Amino acid sequence: MRNSKYNGPKFPPLTSKEIEDKYSEALEEMEAVLEWKKEEEVKLNDKKSSSQKIGAAKRALKKVARRIDTVNGNLIYWNLRKEGKSHFHAGLERAEYWDKLKNSNFDGD
Repeated sequence: MRNSKYNGPKFPPLTSKEIEDKYSEALEEMEAVLEWKKEEEVKLNDKKSSSQKIGAAKRALKKVARRIDTVNGNLIYWNLRKEGKSHFHAGLERAEYWDKLKNSNFDGD
């Protein structure tokens, strides 16, 4: 029989500096994703693009949109953590954001 004694958290809590670093990383990631979106829109709107390039750009824009939603959720999480909210509260807010996106963008897939 296993000992069911609680040993506490496995990892120490994040410091405010670490939380700030995570938030700035998420901001940098958003900038990179928006740059990717611009590149794909240029390919899509280029008159000289082949049909294969246009199709690839359309598929990539779907991935970009999904990635933007993910990064926005992470920004919500880290912003709440930066404001002093708990991991539990910030995780709930992020989950509600993703649930709202899932229900509003339902395609029937």
